[in-house]
Amino acid sequence: MANHKSSEKRNRQIKVRNESNKYHAKTMRNALKTIRSTTDKKEAAELLPKMNSMLDKLAKKNIIHGKKAANLKSSLVKHVTSLK
Repeated sequence: MANHKSSEKRNRQIKVRNESNKYHAKTMRNALKTIRSTTDKKEAAELLPKMNSMLDKLAKKNIIHGKKAANLKSSLVKHVTSLK
């Protein structure tokens, strides 16, 4: 239980940020599933720049680690190039 006004405000801020981070992380995971389940190379190539942009933004906001974003981008490029 918070005893100070500043700690009460901090708790409110943390709740809002947690919800926002959960939303963005879940959106990212759904987009990853979509692009990984795609078997059409043309469609995957269209989704790839949007996914890369999303990962860069999430890394910039510290929702995911920068190196995780780099690893995901790398694996997605490898997946898209392997499609026929």
